[in-house]
Amino acid sequence: MSTFQAPKGTYDLTPPRSATFLAVREAISAPLRDSGYGYIETPGFENVELFARGVGESTDIVTKEMYTLTTKGGDQLALRPEGTASVLRAALEANLHKAGNLPVKLWYSGSFYRYERQQAGRYRHFSQVGAEAIGSEDPALDAELIILADQAYRSLGLRQFRILLNSLGDKECRPVYREALQTFLRDLDLDEETRRRVEINPLRVLDDKRADVQKQLTDAPKLRDYLCDACKAYHEEVRALLTAAGVVYEDDEKLVRGLDYYTRTTFEFVHDGLGSQSAVGGGGRYDGLSEMIGGPELPSVGWALGVDRTVLALEAEGVELDLPVTTSVYAVPLGEEARRVLFGVVTELRRAGIAADFAFGGRGLKGAMKSANRSGARYTLVAGERDLAEGVVQLKDMESGEQSAVPLTEVPAELAKRLG
Repeated sequence: MSTFQAPKGTYDLTPPRSATFLAVREAISAPLRDSGYGYIETPGFENVELFARGVGESTDIVTKEMYTLTTKGGDQLALRPEGTASVLRAALEANLHKAGNLPVKLWYSGSFYRYERQQAGRYRHFSQVGAEAIGSEDPALDAELIILADQAYRSLGLRQFRILLNSLGDKECRPVYREALQTFLRDLDLDEETRRRVEINPLRVLDDKRADVQKQLTDAPKLRDYLCDACKAYHEEVRALLTAAGVVYEDDEKLVRGLDYYTRTTFEFVHDGLGSQSAVGGGGRYDGLSEMIGGPELPSVGWALGVDRTVLALEAEGVELDLPVTTSVYAVPLGEEARRVLFGVVTELRRAGIAADFAFGGRGLKGAMKSANRSGARYTLVAGERDLAEGVVQLKDMESGEQSAVPLTEVPAELAKRLG
């Protein structure tokens, strides 16, 4: 047992489970790569002010959950709690929006950090794959991203997820709704912290998960009744495009998401097999975020899907992924000369694209064959002094148990033929 353990609320990814996480990341990103989204990678920490401005000073993320630090030079930094603000900052800094090809379509994958109470599906260190389409106000973009996420989940074999959809309005109509909602909320029996939230960002009260709060929100004003004609038309076009694509969704008028920068389209992917932490991903349109962080007007839309929660959703549905084999061939040498020869064969197999491993450590035949079994290899190569004298190796099929001598020079070709 090591003296040290992973910090509270974090986890280590180790084989064989880590292979599932890699497969999930690949499946989520595959539709994006096929749809014009380029990969972007940003630092694991940013200036605190980037998140305070973009995510919102009144959000729990900024007020309670960010890991912050002060450098020796006095800079205030924060481990990134989400990806959108960082990606937009990087795109602006690199002037990607000036290249003349809008929208700028980007995808990312990485770790994020929030100081939260640990529970199943909620960690202080978590992994996401995200996508952002920057610089275009088009309902087809909103629909595209939702469709691509739906496609990714279905390619993994998930079926028991739901898509919740809403519109938050824009800078024209949301202020009117905000005032009506504040008037309603001020008359409710709420704690002091929630009352402060009413004055700063009342829409987030609608997202309160406490039953006593939700009970009081039954007759709250509905945002849909305050949407301007432009926002109504935009939302109806998003809905029509999703329906035409065969993507099933549910209208959820209380869906607001937890970040301040969202406008118009907002959506969430939920899985009912995960208990209270049912959201596996979500996103929406954030037309004013660029200006909030000092950039030009760049209407944008994006999402982030949780890798950790997607894995939990797969487990909840009993879905087992068809993972690629890590080892197809395992070489077992008997003697020093065989070690040198078979090590060369393994190197040649790897260069030919065949997954091969080697019995390291000079173990005997019995121990080495146990390792070959544990590796999952389909074939084992065994060679001793007599085999080498005859210019052959013994090729054993680990499924059928059949074994045959193969000329040493023909091993790569024979294995390539057998493995297809």
